[in-house]
Amino acid sequence: MSLKQARKIHEEAQETQSVGKDPIAEAKRKDLERRLRENSTFNALADELLKRQEEDENLSPKTITRDKSLLEKARPSLGWRPISEITAMEINDVLQGVVKRGTVDSAYRLRALISRIFRLAIVTGRAETNPADALKEALPSRQSTPRPAITDPEKLGGLLRAIDSFDGQIWIQAAMQLLPMLFQRPGELRQAKWENFDLENRIWTIPDEVMKMRRPHMLPLPSQAVDILNEIRVFTGHSDYAFPSVKSIERPISDGTLNSVLKRLGYTPDEVVPHGFRATASTLLNESGLFNPDAIERQLAHLDRNKVRGVYNRSQYWDERVKMTQWWADYLDKLKKDAGHDPRMGKPSTATSLKSMGAPDWLRKTVREQNASL
Repeated sequence: MSLKQARKIHEEAQETQSVGKDPIAEAKRKDLERRLRENSTFNALADELLKRQEEDENLSPKTITRDKSLLEKARPSLGWRPISEITAMEINDVLQGVVKRGTVDSAYRLRALISRIFRLAIVTGRAETNPADALKEALPSRQSTPRPAITDPEKLGGLLRAIDSFDGQIWIQAAMQLLPMLFQRPGELRQAKWENFDLENRIWTIPDEVMKMRRPHMLPLPSQAVDILNEIRVFTGHSDYAFPSVKSIERPISDGTLNSVLKRLGYTPDEVVPHGFRATASTLLNESGLFNPDAIERQLAHLDRNKVRGVYNRSQYWDERVKMTQWWADYLDKLKKDAGHDPRMGKPSTATSLKSMGAPDWLRKTVREQNASL
């Protein structure tokens, strides 16, 4: 420190003392204000929110990565601004920039994230208002685009026959057979572990860390699903995952594997995608008129928007869902049997199960006996 600087600080301290203030206490106050300003920027609060998501909210890594990426769109303009000084106009400029790039859904998600940041600032005393809330109507309407799905029974039967003609790894074929039968999200099926299946009692429990809404989900298994899982256990029972990657048994098949199977079978993404089997099941089960729509929604793991009713219904419809899943599996078998052959597939396969494509009988018998003794 130069002599000139020292004299200036000394003079400031004397002035502070002359008006009845303690120079040391005043210096601490200014230092506190400085640190508070630094911790009150948009960047600081954004980092705090992300940390809470990682440590306290148990969000999936995929969701956290997505939120980090979205916030990067706001940081260049808002990052070092004090949170209490940011206006609705500034936030809107950021959101409209995202919209102009053609990502309306991302703009909606980013607005919700920014709103959460301001709510965090308010509860921690670093802001008094939430300007992001005023922008709910500033964004263009979202056009909901349903995922491509086959809901025509005859065409669905043809697709099921095509899946049975798949000539790749049998556990990948099994995943494709189970996807329309169980109609859960592809990621939930891909990441299924053998420990999640109670084949004796015909129950599949999807743990919370795999579920989209971070809540565990139990669903009954039809007899066809149990047979398929018992068949592939011969091949993948040495892995934690029921459907391990071809490259490593320590991780499940990838996101693109199931899409690739459909493409190999001759189906384009405009016709059907793996996630579309949920819409297929929902549509045809509701059209059947045989089952309570709430039971169908529960099987799909859709949460009731009425929180009180949702808590009450969480354990409901199990007996009906058991009957429904078996009826659905039998219905798919009938569609497959009645369907005409899809010419794009070439000669249809004569295999009706995984047995004709699997291990020798003696090995299969041994494994079944070992599984029964567990």
